[in-house]
Amino acid sequence: MSYKVAFISLGCAKNLVNTEQMMALCRKAGHTVTGDPEGADVAVLNTCGFIESAKSEAIDNILELGELKKAGKLKKLLVAGCLSQRYPQDIRAELPEVDGMLGTGSYTDVVAAVEGLMAGERPEYFSDIHRAYEDGERLVTTPPYTAYLKIAEGCSNGCAFCIIPKLRGRYRSRSMPALLEEARKLADSGVKELIVIAQDITRYGLDLPEKASLAQLLRELCKLDFHWIRLHYLYPEVITDELIEVISSQPKILHYLDIPLQHCNDGILKAMRRHNTRAELEALLAKLRAAMPDLVVRTSLICGLPGEGEGEFEELCQFLREQRLQRVGVFQYSPEEGTLAAVMENQVDGETAARRVELLVDLQSRIMDQYNEERLGTVMEVLCEGYDAGEGCYAGRTYADSVEIDGRVLFTAAGLVPAGEFVPVRITGVSDGDLTGEIEE
Repeated sequence: MSYKVAFISLGCAKNLVNTEQMMALCRKAGHTVTGDPEGADVAVLNTCGFIESAKSEAIDNILELGELKKAGKLKKLLVAGCLSQRYPQDIRAELPEVDGMLGTGSYTDVVAAVEGLMAGERPEYFSDIHRAYEDGERLVTTPPYTAYLKIAEGCSNGCAFCIIPKLRGRYRSRSMPALLEEARKLADSGVKELIVIAQDITRYGLDLPEKASLAQLLRELCKLDFHWIRLHYLYPEVITDELIEVISSQPKILHYLDIPLQHCNDGILKAMRRHNTRAELEALLAKLRAAMPDLVVRTSLICGLPGEGEGEFEELCQFLREQRLQRVGVFQYSPEEGTLAAVMENQVDGETAARRVELLVDLQSRIMDQYNEERLGTVMEVLCEGYDAGEGCYAGRTYADSVEIDGRVLFTAAGLVPAGEFVPVRITGVSDGDLTGEIEE
């Protein structure tokens, strides 16, 4: 029996890869895969349960899909991912819209779950979250020129504010042959921008019996037919001189590094169970910039961790003013049950934390404005993502802009520019944080 299965993926790109694997499994089993839940037999909602806003988004989606079921436009709802892993009892008790669940160790059970639902069962699969990673086929859903390569699953860092190790299990690197085979298929299919992801890519290979490293993996990936290789989530304490040498010397690897710093105050970093001091972070940033003068750093910073007083916050502002990091996501600390930080003393009240986020966002927007002003008059390589009818011009990204998180370049061209093409664009202006320009003939 063939069913129509709709997939909705929430949260991060790492979650999206799991969704793509589930889609491939369902299609291989003979089911029709779609992105539209209306008219589907089963909707599979792959959730994030990392922080409060992600939980709210997941619940809103469950309720919306429940309304579709009530209207007779959807038969069954299967909830997968972090929310079901974290709150199975609550989902059973409070969300009758949900017909079945998959934990984060059970993505590969999706076909059995779908077929069980349609046979009138209420399947729940919760396998070991620490088990070996499944190297599965994927149905890539990103545009044909961009794809993610997830090189590891889980996390063993144990940061005080983070629930991910409890939801995703300990860190497990995938084998290098499996990764290179997957990367080769992506390159052969026309992918030009490969985005290397994991909760922490810098620890890649350290857990493998044959001991590998991110530097080794990147050297091999650079031999494949990609134009850009982008790196997401490099933990500062594991960035080695060898890794810096590979990144700075390989022309395909973009000088855009996503390094989650979280804070700069030594006391707060220690409370977070991070492994660096401010002096070490500053020395690392100086070393990276010396090797790559055009370096763009993306990071995330947390305001309002327990123990953060006005002095610690002011130090964070000063750090940002001095370091002038070009891409910064600022987050209000969310006390997540089951984490060390949730039970710490000296919790910061939500209003104070929210005010600090606003102040830091204002400061960061001025830094970004200055970065954009400095681009004026230069010619930058842009990956065209297609024609934006609303703007009346083409839109694309530079090496400094990762997909769906950073800004865009809006540009004009005399002729047709296909999506996925790399073009030289002279930057002539700034519009609402985006750069504007025209193709340099």
